[in-house]
Order: sequence, then C-alpha cells, then structure tokens
Amino acid sequence: MEALAYRPCVGIMLLNAQGLVFVGRRKTKRSSDLIQVEHEWQMPQGGIDDGETPYRAALRELREETSVRSVSFLAESSDWLSYDLPGDLTKKTWKGRFRGQTQKWFALRFTGKETEINIDAPNGHKPEFDAWRWERMERLPELIVPFKRQVYEAVCTRFAALATP
Repeated sequence: MEALAYRPCVGIMLLNAQGLVFVGRRKTKRSSDLIQVEHEWQMPQGGIDDGETPYRAALRELREETSVRSVSFLAESSDWLSYDLPGDLTKKTWKGRFRGQTQKWFALRFTGKETEINIDAPNGHKPEFDAWRWERMERLPELIVPFKRQVYEAVCTRFAALATP
C-alpha cells in the first residue's frame, strides 16, 4: 500500500509593530476531543492552489482568513516543515487523500490599522476563526494542537529575531 502524500500548504506569521504575532481561535465543533480549548489558537495557514507560488498563496490565505492586505515581507523559511495528522483524523480530513501537511512559512509585518482585521466576514469567505489576539512568539507552541507543535517550535526558532518592536 502506497503511503499518503503531504498536502502542500503555507503558513503565515503576521507580526505587528510591537513584535507580537496574530493568532486566531479556530472555529471548531466544541465536542471535538482532539482539539482541547487551550489548543485552538493558530496562525493563518492554507493550501496552495495549482499554479500558485507559495508567497502568493500566503497573501491569498491571509486575506481569506483575516482580510489583511497591509503587509510587508520579512522572511521565508528556507525549508518545508511537515506534520502528520493523528490516525483518526487522516481519514476524515481532505477526504483521506493526505497524511498531513508540508508547509512553507512566511513572516510578514502588519502595516495597517487593526480595523482592517476582519475574521467575521473575511473578503466574503467563510470564517475560520471566531476570535483573535496578538500573542508573544514564545507562547505559540503551547497554544497549537499537539500534533502541530513541532512545526510551531521550528517556525518560532527560524523567525525569533523578528519578534522585536
């Protein structure tokens, strides 16, 4: 039996002028025992469309999840970071076609006003977050679901120098 592939994806670390990172609380069914309340927070992320560069995908995903357009490029991860879904989620997620995601990460500086951030109706897309806040970078790994924690630790290490005002 052939192993499932990883879904190509991007992740966005959006930093404000104070060096804090945008995190959104995933809209989930609260009955899920896989995502505990303290692990519902994450940075924007999403799949790469056919023919789309990773950077263009990052800008699109950021708009689709937060409405944010006012950004400047800070950094790109030199490598792709991957995580596996827990076994019981593999069959339910992405129609069972992927074992997890491999992600190219981008650090972007938010240059707009906070009123630009709209998670309730982000550019006409279905909301993915039901709350958001600015958070210290070192706290990010403890806020994410455990199966993504290793990726968040790696992203924080790679972008640590950017968490300054």
